[in-house]
Amino acid sequence: MTAPLDGLRVLDLSRILAGPFCTMMLGDMGAEVIKVEHPRVGDDTRSWPPFYDGGESTYFQSVNRNKKSLTLDLKAEEGKRILRKLVEKSDIFLQNFRPGAIERLGLGYEEMSALNPRLIYASVSGYGQTGPNRERPAYDILLQAEGGLMSITGEADGISCKTGIALADLTTALFAIQGILLAVIAREKTGRGQFIDMAIQDGQAALMSHAAGNFFGTGVSPGRMGNRHPSICPYRDFTCSDGALIVAAANDSLWDRFARAIGRADLADDPRWKTNDDRVKGREELEAEIDKILAEKTRAEWGEVVSGAGVPCGPVKNIGEVASDPQVLHREMVIEMEHAKTGTLRMMGIPVKLSDTPGEVKLPPPILGEHTGEILGDLLGEPGERIAALRESGVI
Repeated sequence: MTAPLDGLRVLDLSRILAGPFCTMMLGDMGAEVIKVEHPRVGDDTRSWPPFYDGGESTYFQSVNRNKKSLTLDLKAEEGKRILRKLVEKSDIFLQNFRPGAIERLGLGYEEMSALNPRLIYASVSGYGQTGPNRERPAYDILLQAEGGLMSITGEADGISCKTGIALADLTTALFAIQGILLAVIAREKTGRGQFIDMAIQDGQAALMSHAAGNFFGTGVSPGRMGNRHPSICPYRDFTCSDGALIVAAANDSLWDRFARAIGRADLADDPRWKTNDDRVKGREELEAEIDKILAEKTRAEWGEVVSGAGVPCGPVKNIGEVASDPQVLHREMVIEMEHAKTGTLRMMGIPVKLSDTPGEVKLPPPILGEHTGEILGDLLGEPGERIAALRESGVI
């Protein structure tokens, strides 16, 4: 069976998370991904704890399956020569160097496009290739802060918080995939590749969507509301006897069913809570009453009752609970593969389910430089003695 991206070759010069997550998902859908790493240290995350037995980083392995690792010193002329040969044979080039850095190496878009006019060259950076902040270094937490996300995340009377995962990086990866695939489609029409300028801050600004709409409409920046929704009530976590349960009574009909299901028809009939607008205005009093009621039983007990009434609800699960969830397992969102150093490796699966051309996990995360000889010899035709000399000199 042919995967959707079979026949596309990706040169991945990115490190850490946004770029590697992007290229992993391209690899999941059939692209051949060559991960270019420094010969001695590799991707930064190879040294980030915790580590599996065998010494491989859990962080690195989580976002680098379906790739081949090629080690190259890009400051050495021989390293640049090899990369240029690969560019001539590739479709997509992705890098997340700080703007200006890769150009100083002579590996910018103009030079690479001259070698291969069909090349799609994607750059992921904190602030983009233009503008006053283009050269600033960036990490996920900075862009969650400067993109607005932290200002609306956290309890109303607490501090601004980042999300529990690196959401700025991960959503940037998804935007980058969109840009790359759009460029692939455009190339079918024009015969040429193009440059993709993907800024993490741009992505975060776009994700503000309805929160920004609230500001544009009122002139007031939304603040933190914890797990509450600014426009719906009740729509948040409530504390049961053994943990938190999310209740999402997102319209008047669901509210009526919810109130009656928990044995409080009086709340359903109370004119103070009849409409969502009324409930939002009086949320403090209403939610306090719901908290008292739900504290009397467990999450499972209330979940059965509330779900039985057709009201969306669910427990706040930890990662272990997610990884053993029957629905998650049924959807093959936890997979296993064998790794030379780690042994049996468990990872999250492929979320996009295609009926005719599904993705597939073929390769475990690579050991540093694992495929260097294969790529240089089989793909580029470098003779064995030259490969040995490159290895001896530290170029690979």
